[in-house]
Amino acid sequence: MNIIGFESSCDETGVAIVNTEKGLLAHALHSQIAMHQAYGGVVPELASRDHIRRVLPLTREVLEKSGLTINDINAVAYTAGPGLAGALLVGASVAQAFAWTHNLPVIPIHHLEGHLLSPMLADEVPGFPFVALLVSGGHTQIMRVNGVGQYELLGETLDDAAGEAFDKSAKLMGLPYPGGPALSRLAEKGDPAAYALPRPMMHSPDLDFSFSGLKTAVLTTLRKIEQGGALSEQDRANLAASTQQAIVDVLGHKVIKAMKQAKLKRLVVAGGVGANSQLRSYLRREMAKQGGQVFFPPLALCTDNGAMIAHAAAERVKAGLVDLGHRAYAFTVKPRWDLAEV
Repeated sequence: MNIIGFESSCDETGVAIVNTEKGLLAHALHSQIAMHQAYGGVVPELASRDHIRRVLPLTREVLEKSGLTINDINAVAYTAGPGLAGALLVGASVAQAFAWTHNLPVIPIHHLEGHLLSPMLADEVPGFPFVALLVSGGHTQIMRVNGVGQYELLGETLDDAAGEAFDKSAKLMGLPYPGGPALSRLAEKGDPAAYALPRPMMHSPDLDFSFSGLKTAVLTTLRKIEQGGALSEQDRANLAASTQQAIVDVLGHKVIKAMKQAKLKRLVVAGGVGANSQLRSYLRREMAKQGGQVFFPPLALCTDNGAMIAHAAAERVKAGLVDLGHRAYAFTVKPRWDLAEV
């Protein structure tokens, strides 16, 4: 069964085709980073308009790459939420029109479920159950996953997500958009022990996070450095390294604690921050000490993409969670949508 998936929740337009038996056949992705750089962040209206421009050319591209025609598609999946309302509507509208035109079943997918299951697109696939760390610009959550559609929230951020902490700290340091990757690159040249930044809630009894205080600490540290003279490139690199280490320490400590509480040995890490090399190294090292395994999606699939949406739909079909005979094409999108409601 061939499923085409559309992702348009924020600033990446993704289209992919997954076969329920053969896996990922083809995917194509367009990032809007260059367009939004002038504004220092995502402009929702511009994002929506760009999705409209990109989605059909990307659809033609994945059909060509896969060697399939439209008539070979058996179902259509799309990101129904969470995300930017206008951006979501583009992908949803295209998916519904595609499905209606060809009398195909349509499968709405939760964006975070796509991320959660994306490590199954790697060469080494985790088995159920596992603990998952969903860590991105908009979300930081620890989940227990017992199977497709069986998600239990163990902990989440009370304010900023980890990705936001990276991006906001980078902006304070004068780094270009997108800030997180820029901060990580600069951190490679710095000393992570140069500045004593806080690790908020690292030793709290629960599995929740808080990163807003770290951003404030970065601002305070910057002001202290500047009081002593001009901010040098090495000062900036040291602060970047110290900031990254603080975030990684908190994420790593909490997720290892979750693994012990859940009495599980498999950890899945997904979302854009999952591409961070420092976080990957930390978790590989700590999981080895615990005698466990950690699984990541391929680096190319850490950001938002159509492959994870088509794949999540395929997994839901195989789990018997989709009524393939359903042909009602009325739809809505959910800018806010709790994964527990899936």
